[in-house]
Amino acid sequence: MTSALRRKAAQMASAATQCFSYSSLPATWALRQRGGGASVLRLSSRRTFSVSAAAGFDNQNREYVIVGGGNAAGYAARTFVEHGMADGRLCIVSKEPVPPYERPALTKGYLFPPDKKPARLPGFHTCVGSGGQRQTAEWYKENGIEVLYEDPVVAFDGKTQTLKTSSGKVLKYGSLIISTGCEASRLPEKIGGKLPGVHYIRDVADADALVSSLGSAKKVVVIGGGYIGMEVAAAACGWNLDTTIIFPEDHIMPRLFTPSLAKKYEELYQQNGVKFIKGALIEKLGAGSDGRVSSAVLKDGSVVEADTVIVGIGAKPVVSPFEAVGVNPKVGGIEVDSLFRTSVPGIFAIGDVAAFPLKMYNRIARVEHVDHARKSAHHCVETLLTSQTKAYDYLPYFYSRVFEYEGSSRKVWWQFYGDNVGEAVEVGNFDPKVATFWIDSAG
Repeated sequence: MTSALRRKAAQMASAATQCFSYSSLPATWALRQRGGGASVLRLSSRRTFSVSAAAGFDNQNREYVIVGGGNAAGYAARTFVEHGMADGRLCIVSKEPVPPYERPALTKGYLFPPDKKPARLPGFHTCVGSGGQRQTAEWYKENGIEVLYEDPVVAFDGKTQTLKTSSGKVLKYGSLIISTGCEASRLPEKIGGKLPGVHYIRDVADADALVSSLGSAKKVVVIGGGYIGMEVAAAACGWNLDTTIIFPEDHIMPRLFTPSLAKKYEELYQQNGVKFIKGALIEKLGAGSDGRVSSAVLKDGSVVEADTVIVGIGAKPVVSPFEAVGVNPKVGGIEVDSLFRTSVPGIFAIGDVAAFPLKMYNRIARVEHVDHARKSAHHCVETLLTSQTKAYDYLPYFYSRVFEYEGSSRKVWWQFYGDNVGEAVEVGNFDPKVATFWIDSAG
């Protein structure tokens, strides 16, 4: 080391008790906390920096912090490990009691009845959904990744680069990845949205509660004809329950399916005993003498009996407490560039909560799907840890799997690529397959 570099190292080490902003240091140097508090100089080609030790912060400082414990967090953790940058450097702050898992299972295999081999943890922790290693709690420990369970972030200060958790911990971060995902949209409490027997699905605790209800249910009402509604209704068929789907549109999956394609799937559900009430709005959910939900009352006054109701009317991004980072007013979520960088240096956002440039359609979008959660996590961490400057060029991809339980007369899996734009051309008759192509104005 040259005398100039030695002097620089001494200057930076002597300032170790101060709190540095990463932007105040040269782009080739980083301070990293080690052992009993000594900060050491490390040559780095990365463009982000950890922060120096400060006695005022609990458990020392964190070089990298991921807020959120969903799919994107799990895949981000894997990418950190692949680069050898996780051990002792990465902290995940989660409201969940378990490590990240493949959330799509919650409305599919997790809801199957006990005699039909339902999915259960630890079977679907990330990253098994893409053929990777199962990242159980032991995996995180073995790779030196700190996970704060059931301790969500409740406050954020971008100036001091600190986070406060619900337990009162104050964390100092060097680089921050926001991976808070979405929360289920709910019916208002005043119309019965919180009655016992009314369910929303977003995490494994929600799915556990629903499975318990399905075990004693007789009549199920599903509100919503999108992803959640269709997958939950298919699972209810595995329990041989009287199932009705209620939604305001003319057909199921209106954001993706054409009327013709929707009709074929609706007929499949009807063959499995599912009833549809289309073009209908909920006035309220009624309660029985025991206080549990007993019916769905529609705007036209009609009443549908139910002892279990599942609400699948969409989701909204969880931006709190990070609103100051920058929320996109049109699509919601934390706005980022094509490398998942927010407007605040050193802060990134990935997965459902990220409002990113959808290059192929030249617009800002949020994509609420596991495929994007996985790929955005990988792209973001590659950007953070390397000199990658390649823009995220994403082809929207969605899929669903229904009626896959044992004994089903027909198991169905559909995939959708791109956007529902242009003239639709249908090929096949769904016996056993069907394909639809959307042709744009340029042919």
